[in-house]
Amino acid sequence: MKPKVYIDGKEGTTGLQIYDRLAARSDIELLLIDEEKRKDPAERKKLMDAADIVFLCLPDAAAIEAVSLIESPTTRVIDASTAHRINPDWAYGFPELSAAHREAIKTSKRVANPGCHATGFISIIYPLVAMGLISPDACLSAFSLTGYSGGGKKMIAQYEAEDKAAELFAPCPYGMTQTHKHLPEMKTICGLTTKPVFTPIVDDYYKGMATTVPFHMSQMNGVSTVQEVQQKLANYYAGSTMVQVANTTDTAKVYANAKAGQDSLTLIVAGNDEQFTITALFDNLGKGASGAAVQNMNIMLGLDETTGLTL
Repeated sequence: MKPKVYIDGKEGTTGLQIYDRLAARSDIELLLIDEEKRKDPAERKKLMDAADIVFLCLPDAAAIEAVSLIESPTTRVIDASTAHRINPDWAYGFPELSAAHREAIKTSKRVANPGCHATGFISIIYPLVAMGLISPDACLSAFSLTGYSGGGKKMIAQYEAEDKAAELFAPCPYGMTQTHKHLPEMKTICGLTTKPVFTPIVDDYYKGMATTVPFHMSQMNGVSTVQEVQQKLANYYAGSTMVQVANTTDTAKVYANAKAGQDSLTLIVAGNDEQFTITALFDNLGKGASGAAVQNMNIMLGLDETTGLTL
């Protein structure tokens, strides 16, 4: 019998992207709600209880409410909201971080999908802390370029309007109060004692993300060259299909939309033996959202994790 899958919140950007990745698949059965009943709690509950996997593509409060509606003991949930990402009762849906993360995703009934900016930062910092290259007490900063699709339907409409405001043609740093919703996730998952100083930046392109963390070599433990840092990261992610490490350290420029349309992530170490950066390059709607959610579903169902994804 095919696993039954329901997307609660299919009409949003993340939900639509998940649907696009699943609609053509013959190995699952998609449960679809009557358009007139998509906000009916009773109808949603019926479909969630009938599903083997439920994707929640909802605002935080609505995601928490949706979980409370589920009564079936066999329904497994992947939540794309921020609501459960640092909840210890939920598996964190980034399987490449460790064998323990992958096993937790495989066996858990509740999986929190990572945030887009957080995915970039965590892909860089988690292994460095795990390998002892940087201290959990390190004071870090990061900036992250994203396409406007990450802002949802309202922002997409603003950027794609024929009479869009002149300022929307320029990059826009936001979250300047250092209260961005991904910061608790970035700190907690990486085991840091201090939140990083984080600057997200949205720009006039549809999708693609480049999250960059700068370093002084003096911050590092056990390495003294940028090539050693690159090799340590390459070894950490060896065997991973969805996360790769570029085999060069002399990259001169990076375009944030270079991996648009793909569901994998590439780490780029660049600089010299005194100062360097590590950039996570990926699609904010791919490995940063919907692609990661489908990857987690595949793992939970015991399927090849790349099924239905674009590498």
